[in-house]
Amino acid sequence: MQKIILITVLLLSAFLTKVNAQEKGVYKNILDWTYWQPVSPNYEMSLEKNSEFKEENILTIKSVKSKINGFGTIMKSIKPDLYLGKTVKMSGYVKCDNIKSWTGLWMRVDYYDVAVLAFDNMRKNPIKGTKDWAKYEIVLHVPADATSISYGVLLDDTGQVWFKDIALEIVDDTTPETGLTKGRDHQSIPFETRAKAIGNEIKSITSSEKNALKKEIEQIDKDLDNKVITKEQADDLKLKKAAVHAANIDSKVSVQEEKLNQLVQDKVDGKVQDAKDTRSGGRMVIFGTNSEELGPNQTEFNISSLKVYNGQEDKDERQSKRTTSQFVFAAGLNNVITDGEVKKSDFRYLGSHFYEIGVSYNSRLLNNSNLLHAKYGLSVMYNNLRPTDNRSFEVNGNQTNLTVNPIELKDSRFRNVSLVFPLHLEFDFTKPEVKNDKTYFKSHQSVRVGLGGYAGVNLKTKQILQYENSDLKSTEKTKGDFNTGDFVYGLSTYIGYKATSLYLKYDLNPLFKDNAVKQNNVSLGLRFDFN
Repeated sequence: MQKIILITVLLLSAFLTKVNAQEKGVYKNILDWTYWQPVSPNYEMSLEKNSEFKEENILTIKSVKSKINGFGTIMKSIKPDLYLGKTVKMSGYVKCDNIKSWTGLWMRVDYYDVAVLAFDNMRKNPIKGTKDWAKYEIVLHVPADATSISYGVLLDDTGQVWFKDIALEIVDDTTPETGLTKGRDHQSIPFETRAKAIGNEIKSITSSEKNALKKEIEQIDKDLDNKVITKEQADDLKLKKAAVHAANIDSKVSVQEEKLNQLVQDKVDGKVQDAKDTRSGGRMVIFGTNSEELGPNQTEFNISSLKVYNGQEDKDERQSKRTTSQFVFAAGLNNVITDGEVKKSDFRYLGSHFYEIGVSYNSRLLNNSNLLHAKYGLSVMYNNLRPTDNRSFEVNGNQTNLTVNPIELKDSRFRNVSLVFPLHLEFDFTKPEVKNDKTYFKSHQSVRVGLGGYAGVNLKTKQILQYENSDLKSTEKTKGDFNTGDFVYGLSTYIGYKATSLYLKYDLNPLFKDNAVKQNNVSLGLRFDFN
Protein backbone atom coordinates (compact mmCIF):
# COMPACT_ATOMS: atom_id res chain seq x y z
CA MET A 1 0.00 0.00 0.00
CA GLN A 2 2.82 2.42 0.88
CA LYS A 3 4.51 1.78 -2.47
CA ILE A 4 1.26 2.46 -4.35
CA ILE A 5 0.89 5.77 -2.49
CA LEU A 6 4.53 6.68 -3.30
CA ILE A 7 4.06 5.89 -7.01
CA THR A 8 0.88 8.00 -7.10
CA VAL A 9 2.61 10.92 -5.37
CA LEU A 10 5.54 10.67 -7.80
CA LEU A 11 3.24 10.78 -10.82
CA LEU A 12 1.34 13.81 -9.51
CA SER A 13 4.58 15.59 -8.62
CA ALA A 14 6.03 14.90 -12.06
CA PHE A 15 2.98 16.37 -13.79
CA LEU A 16 3.01 19.46 -11.54
CA THR A 17 6.73 19.95 -12.05
CA LYS A 18 6.24 19.74 -15.80
CA VAL A 19 3.67 22.53 -15.65
CA ASN A 20 5.57 24.84 -13.29
CA ALA A 21 9.20 24.29 -14.21
CA GLN A 22 11.04 27.19 -15.82
CA GLU A 23 14.50 25.92 -16.52
CA LYS A 24 17.07 28.61 -17.18
CA GLY A 25 19.77 26.22 -18.26
CA VAL A 26 20.85 22.60 -18.34
CA TYR A 27 23.72 20.40 -17.31
CA LYS A 28 25.71 19.06 -20.26
CA ASN A 29 28.41 16.43 -20.59
CA ILE A 30 31.68 16.12 -22.48
CA LEU A 31 32.87 12.54 -22.13
CA ASP A 32 32.67 11.97 -18.35
CA TRP A 33 32.95 15.70 -17.50
CA THR A 34 30.01 17.94 -16.63
CA TYR A 35 29.27 21.64 -17.02
CA TRP A 36 26.30 23.94 -16.56
CA GLN A 37 25.15 25.81 -19.64
CA PRO A 38 22.73 28.73 -19.11
CA VAL A 39 20.27 29.80 -21.81
CA SER A 40 22.54 32.69 -22.73
CA PRO A 41 25.99 31.10 -22.40
CA ASN A 42 29.10 33.00 -21.32
CA TYR A 43 31.44 30.21 -22.36
CA GLU A 44 31.83 27.55 -25.03
CA MET A 45 32.85 24.15 -23.62
CA SER A 46 34.19 21.64 -26.14
CA LEU A 47 36.46 18.70 -26.92
CA GLU A 48 39.46 19.10 -29.20
CA LYS A 49 42.00 16.73 -30.76
CA ASN A 50 45.64 17.64 -31.24
CA SER A 51 48.06 15.66 -33.39
CA GLU A 52 50.91 16.97 -31.23
CA PHE A 53 49.56 14.80 -28.41
CA LYS A 54 48.66 11.74 -30.51
CA GLU A 55 45.01 12.72 -30.78
CA GLU A 56 44.56 12.82 -27.00
CA ASN A 57 41.35 14.27 -25.62
CA ILE A 58 41.80 17.95 -24.82
CA LEU A 59 39.00 19.93 -23.17
CA THR A 60 38.66 23.68 -23.55
CA ILE A 61 36.71 26.56 -22.04
CA LYS A 62 36.41 29.66 -24.24
CA SER A 63 34.62 32.90 -23.42
CA VAL A 64 32.03 34.00 -26.00
CA LYS A 65 31.30 37.45 -24.55
CA SER A 66 33.59 40.48 -24.32
CA LYS A 67 32.88 41.01 -20.62
CA ILE A 68 31.87 38.41 -18.03
CA ASN A 69 31.30 38.82 -14.31
CA GLY A 70 31.74 35.30 -13.06
CA PHE A 71 33.40 32.07 -14.18
CA GLY A 72 32.85 28.91 -16.16
CA THR A 73 34.01 25.43 -15.20
CA ILE A 74 34.15 21.84 -16.42
CA MET A 75 34.07 19.44 -13.50
CA LYS A 76 33.58 15.99 -12.01
CA SER A 77 32.10 14.87 -8.68
CA ILE A 78 33.07 11.52 -7.18
CA LYS A 79 32.55 9.55 -4.00
CA PRO A 80 35.52 9.95 -1.64
CA ASP A 81 35.67 6.36 -0.37
CA LEU A 82 39.18 5.64 -1.79
CA TYR A 83 40.62 8.86 -0.37
CA LEU A 84 39.09 9.20 3.12
CA GLY A 85 41.67 10.26 5.68
CA LYS A 86 44.36 10.61 3.01
CA THR A 87 46.19 13.42 1.22
CA VAL A 88 45.31 13.79 -2.47
CA LYS A 89 47.20 15.55 -5.25
CA MET A 90 45.31 16.78 -8.30
CA SER A 91 47.50 17.37 -11.35
CA GLY A 92 46.99 18.26 -14.98
CA TYR A 93 48.40 20.03 -18.01
CA VAL A 94 47.04 23.48 -18.79
CA LYS A 95 47.49 25.92 -21.67
CA CYS A 96 45.82 29.34 -21.83
CA ASP A 97 45.43 32.30 -24.17
CA ASN A 98 44.65 35.94 -23.37
CA ILE A 99 43.34 35.29 -19.85
CA LYS A 100 42.07 38.64 -18.59
CA SER A 101 41.55 37.59 -14.95
CA TRP A 102 42.78 34.08 -14.04
CA THR A 103 42.36 30.36 -14.59
CA GLY A 104 43.39 27.27 -12.66
CA LEU A 105 42.74 23.79 -11.36
CA TRP A 106 40.28 23.47 -8.50
CA MET A 107 39.28 20.78 -6.03
CA ARG A 108 36.72 20.82 -3.21
CA VAL A 109 35.98 18.28 -0.48
CA ASP A 110 32.44 18.51 0.94
CA TYR A 111 30.31 17.16 3.72
CA TYR A 112 27.04 17.05 1.79
CA ASP A 113 26.09 20.66 0.97
CA VAL A 114 26.54 22.13 4.46
CA ALA A 115 30.31 22.23 4.94
CA VAL A 116 33.36 22.67 2.73
CA LEU A 117 36.06 20.58 4.41
CA ALA A 118 38.91 21.47 2.03
CA PHE A 119 39.21 23.71 -1.02
CA ASP A 120 41.74 25.13 -3.47
CA ASN A 121 41.20 26.90 -6.82
CA MET A 122 44.70 28.35 -7.36
CA ARG A 123 43.31 31.80 -6.58
CA LYS A 124 46.46 32.67 -4.63
CA ASN A 125 48.70 31.22 -7.34
CA PRO A 126 46.69 31.87 -10.51
CA ILE A 127 47.50 31.22 -14.17
CA LYS A 128 47.20 34.47 -16.11
CA GLY A 129 47.75 35.91 -19.59
CA THR A 130 49.01 33.56 -22.30
CA LYS A 131 50.92 30.42 -21.27
CA ASP A 132 52.06 27.31 -23.19
CA TRP A 133 51.41 23.80 -21.91
CA ALA A 134 52.66 23.27 -18.36
CA LYS A 135 51.88 20.88 -15.53
CA TYR A 136 50.14 22.26 -12.42
CA GLU A 137 49.29 20.64 -9.09
CA ILE A 138 47.18 21.29 -6.02
CA VAL A 139 47.11 19.22 -2.81
CA LEU A 140 44.32 18.70 -0.24
CA HIS A 141 43.77 16.42 2.72
CA VAL A 142 40.43 14.55 2.63
CA PRO A 143 38.89 14.32 6.13
CA ALA A 144 37.36 11.00 7.16
CA ASP A 145 33.80 12.39 7.23
CA ALA A 146 33.82 13.72 3.65
CA THR A 147 30.87 12.74 1.44
CA SER A 148 32.07 13.96 -1.98
CA ILE A 149 35.06 15.31 -3.92
CA SER A 150 34.53 17.72 -6.80
CA TYR A 151 37.30 18.89 -9.10
CA GLY A 152 37.90 20.51 -12.45
CA VAL A 153 39.27 23.55 -14.27
CA LEU A 154 37.75 27.03 -14.13
CA LEU A 155 38.10 30.22 -16.18
CA ASP A 156 37.29 33.54 -14.53
CA ASP A 157 36.23 36.41 -16.84
CA THR A 158 37.42 36.15 -20.47
CA GLY A 159 40.00 34.19 -22.49
CA GLN A 160 40.50 30.53 -23.39
CA VAL A 161 41.99 27.61 -21.47
CA TRP A 162 42.83 24.07 -22.61
CA PHE A 163 43.53 21.14 -20.26
CA LYS A 164 44.28 17.43 -20.34
CA ASP A 165 45.50 14.50 -18.27
CA ILE A 166 43.70 15.57 -15.09
CA ALA A 167 44.42 12.98 -12.40
CA LEU A 168 44.00 12.37 -8.68
CA GLU A 169 46.60 10.42 -6.71
CA ILE A 170 47.25 9.69 -3.06
CA VAL A 171 50.49 11.23 -1.75
CA ASP A 172 52.35 11.10 1.52
CA ASP A 173 50.61 12.83 4.44
CA THR A 174 53.68 15.00 4.96
CA THR A 175 52.98 16.76 1.63
CA PRO A 176 51.90 20.35 2.40
CA GLU A 177 48.38 21.35 1.46
CA THR A 178 47.95 24.20 -1.03
CA GLY A 179 44.34 24.94 -0.20
CA LEU A 180 42.65 28.15 0.86
CA THR A 181 40.68 25.83 3.16
CA LYS A 182 42.91 23.04 4.45
CA GLY A 183 41.49 19.63 5.24
CA ARG A 184 43.88 19.08 8.14
CA ASP A 185 42.44 22.19 9.82
CA HIS A 186 38.94 20.74 9.60
CA GLN A 187 37.14 20.53 12.92
CA SER A 188 34.52 17.98 13.89
CA ILE A 189 31.10 18.72 12.41
CA PRO A 190 28.50 19.03 15.19
CA PHE A 191 25.53 16.70 15.52
CA GLU A 192 22.93 19.29 14.51
CA THR A 193 24.75 20.10 11.26
CA ARG A 194 25.19 16.44 10.36
CA ALA A 195 21.54 15.62 11.04
CA LYS A 196 20.35 18.56 8.96
CA ALA A 197 22.66 17.58 6.09
CA ILE A 198 21.35 14.02 5.99
CA GLY A 199 17.78 15.35 6.04
CA ASN A 200 18.58 17.65 3.13
CA GLU A 201 20.13 14.75 1.23
CA ILE A 202 16.94 12.73 1.62
CA LYS A 203 14.96 15.66 0.22
CA SER A 204 17.46 15.99 -2.63
CA ILE A 205 17.15 12.31 -3.53
CA THR A 206 13.36 12.58 -3.71
CA SER A 207 13.53 15.77 -5.78
CA SER A 208 16.09 14.29 -8.17
CA GLU A 209 14.03 11.18 -8.80
CA LYS A 210 10.91 13.29 -9.37
CA ASN A 211 12.71 15.42 -11.93
CA ALA A 212 14.06 12.33 -13.71
CA LEU A 213 10.55 10.89 -13.82
CA LYS A 214 9.19 14.18 -15.16
CA LYS A 215 11.56 14.07 -18.14
CA GLU A 216 10.65 10.47 -18.90
CA ILE A 217 6.95 11.29 -18.77
CA GLU A 218 7.55 14.23 -21.13
CA GLN A 219 9.16 11.84 -23.62
CA ILE A 220 6.27 9.38 -23.26
CA ASP A 221 3.80 12.21 -23.93
CA LYS A 222 5.76 13.21 -27.05
CA ASP A 223 5.67 9.63 -28.30
CA LEU A 224 1.93 9.56 -27.63
CA ASP A 225 1.39 12.83 -29.51
CA ASN A 226 3.42 11.49 -32.44
CA LYS A 227 1.34 8.26 -32.32
CA VAL A 228 4.42 6.14 -31.71
CA ILE A 229 2.56 4.47 -28.83
CA THR A 230 -1.08 4.13 -27.82
CA LYS A 231 -2.81 5.72 -24.83
CA GLU A 232 -2.86 2.37 -23.02
CA GLN A 233 0.85 1.85 -23.64
CA ALA A 234 1.63 5.37 -22.43
CA ASP A 235 -0.29 4.86 -19.20
CA ASP A 236 1.42 1.51 -18.61
CA LEU A 237 4.89 3.01 -19.28
CA LYS A 238 4.24 5.87 -16.87
CA LEU A 239 3.30 3.45 -14.10
CA LYS A 240 6.41 1.34 -14.73
CA LYS A 241 8.69 4.41 -14.76
CA ALA A 242 7.11 5.64 -11.53
CA ALA A 243 7.68 2.21 -9.94
CA VAL A 244 11.38 2.31 -10.93
CA HIS A 245 11.92 5.74 -9.40
CA ALA A 246 9.95 4.78 -6.29
CA ALA A 247 12.31 1.81 -5.86
CA ASN A 248 15.29 4.13 -6.34
CA ILE A 249 13.98 6.41 -3.62
CA ASP A 250 13.46 3.46 -1.29
CA SER A 251 16.99 2.13 -1.75
CA LYS A 252 18.80 5.50 -1.67
CA VAL A 253 16.83 6.88 1.25
CA SER A 254 17.40 3.70 3.25
CA VAL A 255 21.16 4.31 2.98
CA GLN A 256 20.74 7.81 4.40
CA GLU A 257 18.44 6.54 7.12
CA GLU A 258 21.15 4.08 8.18
CA LYS A 259 23.60 6.98 8.37
CA LEU A 260 21.13 8.94 10.46
CA ASN A 261 20.61 6.01 12.82
CA GLN A 262 24.37 5.62 13.19
CA LEU A 263 24.72 9.36 13.84
CA VAL A 264 22.16 9.16 16.64
CA GLN A 265 23.99 6.17 18.12
CA ASP A 266 27.33 8.03 17.93
CA LYS A 267 25.67 10.95 19.69
CA VAL A 268 24.49 8.65 22.48
CA ASP A 269 28.00 7.16 22.73
CA GLY A 270 29.53 10.63 22.99
CA LYS A 271 31.43 10.37 19.68
CA VAL A 272 29.71 13.44 18.17
CA GLN A 273 29.54 16.80 19.89
CA ASP A 274 26.76 19.37 19.93
CA ALA A 275 27.28 22.65 18.12
CA LYS A 276 29.51 25.04 20.02
CA ASP A 277 29.54 28.78 20.09
CA THR A 278 32.28 29.44 17.54
CA ARG A 279 32.50 33.06 18.68
CA SER A 280 34.49 32.07 21.76
CA GLY A 281 37.67 31.43 19.78
CA GLY A 282 39.00 34.99 19.88
CA ARG A 283 37.85 38.57 19.52
CA MET A 284 39.31 41.38 17.47
CA VAL A 285 38.54 45.06 18.02
CA ILE A 286 39.06 46.99 14.76
CA PHE A 287 38.84 50.66 13.83
CA GLY A 288 38.75 51.22 10.06
CA THR A 289 39.17 48.32 7.62
CA ASN A 290 40.56 44.86 8.29
CA SER A 291 41.98 43.02 5.26
CA GLU A 292 43.00 39.91 7.21
CA GLU A 293 40.85 36.78 6.98
CA LEU A 294 38.93 35.93 10.13
CA GLY A 295 39.21 32.44 11.49
CA PRO A 296 36.02 30.37 11.89
CA ASN A 297 36.12 30.95 15.65
CA GLN A 298 36.96 34.65 15.59
CA THR A 299 34.67 37.60 16.17
CA GLU A 300 35.47 41.05 14.81
CA PHE A 301 34.11 44.12 16.58
CA ASN A 302 34.45 46.93 14.04
CA ILE A 303 34.03 50.17 15.95
CA SER A 304 34.14 52.45 12.90
CA SER A 305 31.37 50.65 10.98
CA LEU A 306 29.42 49.71 14.13
CA LYS A 307 29.29 46.03 13.07
CA VAL A 308 30.12 42.66 14.62
CA TYR A 309 31.21 39.76 12.37
CA ASN A 310 31.20 36.15 13.59
CA GLY A 311 33.85 34.53 11.39
CA GLN A 312 34.93 35.23 7.81
CA GLU A 313 31.93 33.53 6.21
CA ASP A 314 29.54 35.81 8.10
CA LYS A 315 31.64 38.82 7.11
CA ASP A 316 31.74 37.83 3.43
CA GLU A 317 27.99 37.21 3.29
CA ARG A 318 27.04 40.50 4.94
CA GLN A 319 29.52 42.65 3.05
CA SER A 320 28.35 41.27 -0.30
CA LYS A 321 24.62 41.77 0.21
CA ARG A 322 22.76 43.73 -2.47
CA THR A 323 22.38 46.60 0.03
CA THR A 324 24.96 47.33 2.73
CA SER A 325 25.23 50.10 5.30
CA GLN A 326 28.10 52.41 6.20
CA PHE A 327 28.92 54.88 8.95
CA VAL A 328 29.99 58.15 7.29
CA PHE A 329 32.31 60.79 8.70
CA ALA A 330 33.71 63.73 6.72
CA ALA A 331 35.72 66.79 7.69
CA GLY A 332 37.71 69.53 5.98
CA LEU A 333 37.83 73.17 4.93
CA ASN A 334 34.74 75.31 4.40
CA ASN A 335 34.38 78.71 2.73
CA VAL A 336 32.14 80.64 0.35
CA ILE A 337 31.95 81.53 -3.32
CA THR A 338 30.67 85.08 -3.77
CA ASP A 339 28.34 85.86 -6.69
CA GLY A 340 29.48 82.70 -8.44
CA GLU A 341 33.14 83.78 -8.51
CA VAL A 342 36.20 82.74 -6.56
CA LYS A 343 37.41 85.95 -4.89
CA LYS A 344 39.49 86.88 -1.88
CA SER A 345 37.49 85.48 0.98
CA ASP A 346 36.09 87.34 3.99
CA PHE A 347 36.69 84.17 6.00
CA ARG A 348 39.79 82.41 7.26
CA TYR A 349 40.83 79.57 4.99
CA LEU A 350 42.24 77.25 7.66
CA GLY A 351 39.98 78.41 10.50
CA SER A 352 36.72 77.77 8.60
CA HIS A 353 35.81 74.13 8.46
CA PHE A 354 32.98 71.60 8.03
CA TYR A 355 32.24 68.16 9.31
CA GLU A 356 29.54 65.62 8.55
CA ILE A 357 28.28 62.58 10.45
CA GLY A 358 25.75 60.14 9.04
CA VAL A 359 24.64 56.72 7.90
CA SER A 360 24.51 55.65 4.26
CA TYR A 361 23.09 52.70 2.37
CA ASN A 362 24.81 51.31 -0.70
CA SER A 363 22.64 49.33 -3.16
CA ARG A 364 24.13 47.43 -6.11
CA LEU A 365 22.09 48.28 -9.21
CA LEU A 366 23.07 45.32 -11.44
CA ASN A 367 22.72 41.64 -10.63
CA ASN A 368 26.07 40.47 -11.95
CA SER A 369 28.17 43.63 -11.98
CA ASN A 370 29.73 45.55 -9.14
CA LEU A 371 30.19 48.81 -11.05
CA LEU A 372 27.03 50.83 -10.38
CA HIS A 373 25.60 51.56 -6.93
CA ALA A 374 23.00 53.92 -5.52
CA LYS A 375 24.34 55.58 -2.38
CA TYR A 376 21.81 57.27 -0.13
CA GLY A 377 21.28 58.01 3.54
CA LEU A 378 20.93 60.62 6.25
CA SER A 379 23.60 63.04 7.51
CA VAL A 380 24.05 65.96 9.86
CA MET A 381 26.29 68.68 8.35
CA TYR A 382 28.10 71.38 10.31
CA ASN A 383 29.40 74.35 8.27
CA ASN A 384 31.58 76.81 10.18
CA LEU A 385 32.86 80.19 8.95
CA ARG A 386 35.41 82.37 10.80
CA PRO A 387 35.37 86.00 9.53
CA THR A 388 38.62 87.93 9.16
CA ASP A 389 39.53 91.45 10.38
CA ASN A 390 37.74 91.33 13.75
CA ARG A 391 34.31 91.10 12.11
CA SER A 392 31.05 89.35 12.93
CA PHE A 393 27.58 89.07 11.38
CA GLU A 394 24.91 91.61 12.15
CA VAL A 395 21.25 91.47 11.04
CA ASN A 396 19.83 94.62 9.49
CA GLY A 397 16.26 93.91 8.35
CA ASN A 398 16.41 91.28 5.64
CA GLN A 399 20.16 91.83 5.16
CA THR A 400 22.91 90.07 7.11
CA ASN A 401 26.18 91.96 6.92
CA LEU A 402 29.72 91.49 8.14
CA THR A 403 30.64 94.42 10.39
CA VAL A 404 33.71 95.35 12.38
CA ASN A 405 33.20 94.57 16.05
CA PRO A 406 33.93 97.43 18.51
CA ILE A 407 35.54 94.91 20.91
CA GLU A 408 38.72 93.00 20.07
CA LEU A 409 37.58 89.47 19.37
CA LYS A 410 39.58 86.43 20.27
CA ASP A 411 37.33 84.29 18.05
CA SER A 412 34.36 84.90 15.74
CA ARG A 413 32.56 81.85 14.39
CA PHE A 414 29.34 81.42 12.41
CA ARG A 415 27.80 77.93 12.31
CA ASN A 416 24.98 76.36 10.29
CA VAL A 417 23.71 72.89 11.21
CA SER A 418 21.64 70.98 8.61
CA LEU A 419 19.93 67.62 8.34
CA VAL A 420 20.35 66.41 4.76
CA PHE A 421 19.56 63.43 2.56
CA PRO A 422 22.57 62.72 0.31
CA LEU A 423 22.10 60.76 -2.95
CA HIS A 424 24.96 59.65 -5.19
CA LEU A 425 25.47 57.38 -8.17
CA GLU A 426 28.61 55.50 -7.16
CA PHE A 427 31.02 53.78 -9.52
CA ASP A 428 32.82 51.06 -7.55
CA PHE A 429 35.71 49.32 -9.31
CA THR A 430 35.99 46.48 -6.77
CA LYS A 431 36.31 43.19 -8.63
CA PRO A 432 33.98 40.33 -7.68
CA GLU A 433 35.60 37.82 -5.34
CA VAL A 434 35.25 34.06 -5.84
CA LYS A 435 35.44 31.81 -2.78
CA ASN A 436 34.47 28.16 -2.68
CA ASP A 437 32.81 28.45 -6.10
CA LYS A 438 30.67 31.37 -4.90
CA THR A 439 30.93 34.92 -6.23
CA TYR A 440 30.87 37.78 -3.73
CA PHE A 441 30.11 41.32 -4.89
CA LYS A 442 31.72 43.38 -2.15
CA SER A 443 31.95 47.17 -2.18
CA HIS A 444 34.45 49.69 -0.77
CA GLN A 445 37.43 47.46 -1.59
CA SER A 446 38.93 49.48 -4.46
CA VAL A 447 38.63 52.81 -6.30
CA ARG A 448 35.25 54.54 -5.93
CA VAL A 449 33.75 57.62 -7.60
CA GLY A 450 30.49 59.25 -6.50
CA LEU A 451 28.41 61.89 -8.32
CA GLY A 452 25.27 63.40 -6.85
CA GLY A 453 23.95 65.89 -4.36
CA TYR A 454 21.96 66.46 -1.22
CA ALA A 455 18.85 68.22 0.06
CA GLY A 456 17.55 68.91 3.53
CA VAL A 457 16.60 71.42 6.18
CA ASN A 458 18.54 73.85 8.35
CA LEU A 459 18.26 72.83 11.98
CA LYS A 460 19.88 75.85 13.62
CA THR A 461 22.18 78.81 13.07
CA LYS A 462 24.49 80.16 15.75
CA GLN A 463 27.14 82.86 16.08
CA ILE A 464 29.84 82.49 18.75
CA LEU A 465 31.99 85.44 19.82
CA GLN A 466 34.84 85.19 22.32
CA TYR A 467 36.55 88.27 23.81
CA GLU A 468 38.06 89.66 26.99
CA ASN A 469 36.22 92.32 29.00
CA SER A 470 38.08 93.89 31.93
CA ASP A 471 40.40 90.88 32.13
CA LEU A 472 37.38 88.59 32.14
CA LYS A 473 37.05 86.01 29.37
CA SER A 474 33.57 86.05 27.85
CA THR A 475 31.76 83.89 25.31
CA GLU A 476 28.67 85.26 23.62
CA LYS A 477 26.39 82.81 21.78
CA THR A 478 23.57 84.14 19.61
CA LYS A 479 20.98 81.79 18.13
CA GLY A 480 18.56 82.75 15.37
CA ASP A 481 17.99 82.34 11.67
CA PHE A 482 20.24 85.31 10.66
CA ASN A 483 18.14 85.42 7.44
CA THR A 484 19.36 81.97 6.36
CA GLY A 485 16.96 79.82 4.36
CA ASP A 486 14.90 77.00 5.81
CA PHE A 487 16.19 74.53 3.21
CA VAL A 488 19.63 73.55 1.97
CA TYR A 489 20.49 71.73 -1.27
CA GLY A 490 23.59 71.28 -3.36
CA LEU A 491 25.92 69.16 -5.45
CA SER A 492 28.61 66.81 -4.17
CA THR A 493 31.19 64.40 -5.50
CA TYR A 494 33.96 62.21 -4.16
CA ILE A 495 36.78 60.02 -5.44
CA GLY A 496 38.78 57.66 -3.30
CA TYR A 497 40.10 54.22 -2.49
CA LYS A 498 38.41 51.78 -0.13
CA ALA A 499 37.01 53.73 2.85
CA THR A 500 38.79 57.06 2.24
CA SER A 501 37.76 59.66 -0.37
CA LEU A 502 38.49 63.25 -1.37
CA TYR A 503 35.12 64.98 -0.92
CA LEU A 504 33.79 68.19 -2.53
CA LYS A 505 30.36 69.74 -1.92
CA TYR A 506 28.75 73.01 -2.99
CA ASP A 507 25.52 74.58 -1.69
CA LEU A 508 23.29 75.71 -4.55
CA ASN A 509 21.21 77.74 -2.10
CA PRO A 510 22.82 81.05 -0.94
CA LEU A 511 23.99 81.32 2.65
CA PHE A 512 21.61 84.27 3.25
CA LYS A 513 18.43 84.11 1.21
CA ASP A 514 17.82 87.86 0.63
CA ASN A 515 21.30 89.38 0.70
CA ALA A 516 22.20 91.60 -2.23
CA VAL A 517 25.51 89.75 -2.50
CA LYS A 518 25.01 86.01 -2.90
CA GLN A 519 27.40 83.73 -1.04
CA ASN A 520 27.35 79.93 -1.33
CA ASN A 521 29.11 77.48 0.95
CA VAL A 522 31.78 75.28 -0.66
CA SER A 523 33.61 72.52 1.22
CA LEU A 524 36.62 70.34 0.47
CA GLY A 525 37.87 67.59 2.73
CA LEU A 526 38.20 63.88 3.45
CA ARG A 527 35.29 61.49 3.66
CA PHE A 528 35.33 58.09 5.37
CA ASP A 529 32.73 55.42 4.52
CA PHE A 530 33.24 52.65 7.06
CA ASN A 531 31.59 49.58 5.55
